[in-house]
Amino acid sequence: MSQAGVRMTADERREAVLAAAVVEFAAGGLAGTSTEDVARRAGISQPYLFRLFPTKKALFLALVERCFRQVGIAFTEAAAGLVGEDALDAMADAYHRLLDDRTQLLLQLHAYAACGDQDIRTTTRTGYKELWLLVERLTGLPYERIVAFFAMGMLMNVAAAMDLPAVDERWTRWCSA
Repeated sequence: MSQAGVRMTADERREAVLAAAVVEFAAGGLAGTSTEDVARRAGISQPYLFRLFPTKKALFLALVERCFRQVGIAFTEAAAGLVGEDALDAMADAYHRLLDDRTQLLLQLHAYAACGDQDIRTTTRTGYKELWLLVERLTGLPYERIVAFFAMGMLMNVAAAMDLPAVDERWTRWCSA
């Protein structure tokens, strides 16, 4: 039941569990996250968690899909009505704002690190490919420019993970601009 006493739909409950789970998985990754901790954070029992997501890996995969979907939504909204470099600049700004949430960032990095697992690799590749195609479609820019955009995005991920904007040294100034 929600605070107002209205029963949540299964989809709403799944989304609430994902919102709680992202914090746990961002901190511990797939292997280091306890489903008991996820259930506790979500305010549900562990058996109910497994009714919503049959395995811990299924929950992690749902989080990875959700993360890529959220980035895609941010890119689409940022680029609305824009094309070319203007659209790309707006998407870069939107991504920069997304990186303020270290939880999502760390989940993303855990997804890349867990790509030794075929299912995770497939889901992560699919999400990345869909983002790539979205950026191509929204901007209309050539392949080489899209490569540079995603390369800078990955560099921004690494900088954000290390909190380089908080380091005031010459070699880190590029990530504060």
